[in-house]
Amino acid sequence: MLTEYIAAALSRAKYEIIDDEEPCYKEVPELEGVWASGKTLEECRHDLAEVIDGWLVVRLKKGLPIPPIGEYRAVGWVK
Repeated sequence: MLTEYIAAALSRAKYEIIDDEEPCYKEVPELEGVWASGKTLEECRHDLAEVIDGWLVVRLKKGLPIPPIGEYRAVGWVK
């Protein structure tokens, strides 16, 4: 279930090329504070997947809501 949620979040990510050492910037608008940068699109995508995973773990541990991503809902993930 978490793997599918992460994949859905990655599919909704917005890319931007910025003037920086790591010019690829990517964020998921539905997930506040979730972003990553990298030297290549692949590096940025990999890093963003790790950020989403960590973000989910923190929210689950703290009992915070997980916003829906497309058809993926967090029903039953948090008690």
